[in-house]
Amino acid sequence: MPLSHRAATTDDLHRVACFALNPQELFYWFPKASWPLTAGQLIATAATRTESTVVELDGRVVAHANFLRWAQGGDCAIGQVVVEPTTRGQGVGRYLIETMCTTAFTRYAARSVSVACFSGNTAGLLFYPPLGFVPQAIEARRDLHGAPTALIHLRRLRAD
Repeated sequence: MPLSHRAATTDDLHRVACFALNPQELFYWFPKASWPLTAGQLIATAATRTESTVVELDGRVVAHANFLRWAQGGDCAIGQVVVEPTTRGQGVGRYLIETMCTTAFTRYAARSVSVACFSGNTAGLLFYPPLGFVPQAIEARRDLHGAPTALIHLRRLRAD
């Protein structure tokens, strides 16, 4: 499967806006968004973030992520991690996260990379540890219906 990555464009964000299958799934990768997601919501958020990146499979955009926090020599926090539904479970997410980590460690000389995953997102919670991410903290949050939920913060240290 020939995967590649590049900086996201506005046109790409129009495609990414269609990746969420339902409000719950959207909440997991973009909790501040409202359903149905529009490209405008992604574009507005992209203006406050950096390294908005897409993964392509055979020239088709199939994944997206960005950094919501970044600091030279510090921590880079990956946000808005999403893979197109038809390509999930095929290594696209792994490629995306490795790409973001490489960017953090090389371009920003980051000491660590962090991600956050909601407790109800079992697939996400099982996805990150094999990539070297370790739980660091739990933050109390509210889900779509206002019920208590947990946001689990995970971190991967740079291998020196």
